Amino acid sequence: MQAEMPIISIKDLHLTLGTGASKVHVLKGLDLQIDFGKSAGIVGPSGSGKSTLLMVIGGLERPDSGKILINNQDLDEMSEDELAAFRGRNIGIVFQSFHLIPNMTALENVAVPLELSGKKNAMKLAADELGAVGLGDRLNHYPGQLSGGEQQRVAIARALAPRPKILIADEPTGNLDDDTGEQIINLLFEKQREYSMTLALVTHNNALAARCDDVIRVKSGTIDISQTVSHDFETQLQAQHV
Repeated sequence: MQAEMPIISIKDLHLTLGTGASKVHVLKGLDLQIDFGKSAGIVGPSGSGKSTLLMVIGGLERPDSGKILINNQDLDEMSEDELAAFRGRNIGIVFQSFHLIPNMTALENVAVPLELSGKKNAMKLAADELGAVGLGDRLNHYPGQLSGGEQQRVAIARALAPRPKILIADEPTGNLDDDTGEQIINLLFEKQREYSMTLALVTHNNALAARCDDVIRVKSGTIDISQTVSHDFETQLQAQHV
């Protein structure tokens, strides 16, 4: 069955960032699989490589060596243009800092990826997606006129509008207060289930990671542990300090 197939498959991945004295071997022979339709919480200390791993999954960083298959497609065999087109069809990305275009309305921000993919009804689809995340009355507001939580909802709508197979989120509540962050996380899980997407979520919050189907712990550029969440494991994670 498709639901049992890995949609993300990484083997012996190496990535070095920087040059000269600032050169750092970030990912060190990393192996990982995430199954179709599953949610995976990626945790680990600062500097462990978890956010870099997410950027590799999203095709935003090219590894030095190793194999990465997304939806059974080898990213290394794609040109930059092919990779951008593939990412637009298959991968939605939500960042901690929203990354909205400040001189575009919420509607225009969400419509951008749809227009780039050639959708003729981009504005209507964007309006529908904003309505689905509770912003139907904010279509013509600019990012500076929206709260942090509303801006992140726009970013989520933008990521979801092309109906990607994979949604990746890097500390999506990092710039939000606790109550707003909880609303955003509930929205992410709700949409992941509704659209049957795979969700890969980087977080420092162990209790949040424990809500995922799997918890992947990264340490010093490798996978330290990858475990399906059980009740006992979830309780253990929630008891730990963030």
